[in-house]
Amino acid sequence: MQRQAIILGIESSCDESAAAVYDGERGLIAHALHSQVALHADYGGVVPELASRDHIRKLTPLIERVLAEAGQPALTGIAYTRGPGLVGALLVGASIAAGLGMSRGLPVLGVHHMEGHLLSPLLEPAPPAFPFVALLVSGGHTLLVRVDGVGRYTPLGQSLDDAVGEAFDKSAKMLGLGYPGGPALARLAESGRADAHDFPRPMVRRPGLDFSFSGLKTAVMLAVKAADDTPQAHADIAASFEQAVVDTLVTKCARALKQTGLSRLVVAGGVGANRHLRDTLA
Repeated sequence: MQRQAIILGIESSCDESAAAVYDGERGLIAHALHSQVALHADYGGVVPELASRDHIRKLTPLIERVLAEAGQPALTGIAYTRGPGLVGALLVGASIAAGLGMSRGLPVLGVHHMEGHLLSPLLEPAPPAFPFVALLVSGGHTLLVRVDGVGRYTPLGQSLDDAVGEAFDKSAKMLGLGYPGGPALARLAESGRADAHDFPRPMVRRPGLDFSFSGLKTAVMLAVKAADDTPQAHADIAASFEQAVVDTLVTKCARALKQTGLSRLVVAGGVGANRHLRDTLA
């Protein structure tokens, strides 16, 4: 009789240390996360060396914690994020995974960061059925992908410069907001007028499904320089920026669904938590 897969997962690609235990039959049975937001807040962004050192301190206790919560299961394998991400941070997770695998005699599998995002909705109680179009929006990536099954992906479009999460963070920094910038900008936008500034919707009038957010970021910079230094002026810029991003993403998603003939859209990645984006897509 084939043994049921029970996998320990390790994530250390950027500014969060995470560990989880996944049972192929019961699903996700234990998980824990440590955020480095407080560590990097004074610097206005992630400092790679500090991130790596914090992963060294936090990952082993997190792994011990999730294994205890899962009842010390008989693992059949270990998975870790192999990239993309911060090189030093990734090396910490990879080294710990390799060491655990060697000491326990278990296979070790490196998982592509973006594939992890793409397949994360399958952990939901009612997972989406294949095929679907996935909008993957994170701090470092903006992708539209046709997903026909596990390992069966067709890239449809991607950002040619700044990722959407990067545009959020950099625009937030121009507005003097704290780190992480994306959520802070979204909160500020709630009290602003989305039509206060006519920011560009990059590449929506061109055919194709690629993205570009560097021009929008420049437009925000010029607006900040010209605006009054008041909370309302900043809120209007934030709301107008967020609206431009949402309009761009929604337009491209609709185009991707029409191009593929599919009717199911899955959103993954950190920017997918943006409430205005979710409401507009819905």
